[in-house]
Amino acid sequence: MSNPQLRLIYDEIGAEKIKEIVNAFYPKVYADPDLIPIFDEVEMPEIMRKQQLFLTQFTGGPALFSMEFGAPRMRFRHLPHEITPTRARAWLRCMKEAFIEVGIWDEPVGQEFYQRLMQVAAVMVNTEEA
Repeated sequence: MSNPQLRLIYDEIGAEKIKEIVNAFYPKVYADPDLIPIFDEVEMPEIMRKQQLFLTQFTGGPALFSMEFGAPRMRFRHLPHEITPTRARAWLRCMKEAFIEVGIWDEPVGQEFYQRLMQVAAVMVNTEEA
């Protein structure tokens, strides 16, 4: 069963805007000293493709991620990586910068989307700070 608010996000921003977000986001991630240890062994094009599939599904669009990889289970998929509160904040900072770059940060749909990503980031934390 889909959440009507999530459907609204996908309906408002669409597939092209999700692609723009991903394209703006990952260069920031790969340049971030807190995040690069998680991503340095993963090819950027493949991780971008997976993120685009996930965000499409996450915002209420077609279940592209699940069709290819099964249930998202993002926390489980990220358990092999040390996701600290600092890394979660860095991930969100990169996402905010991407939202600004693609022009949705100041829109209500951008704020709703970001709030939902804040929840995801909080759930992903699996390691305390050193």
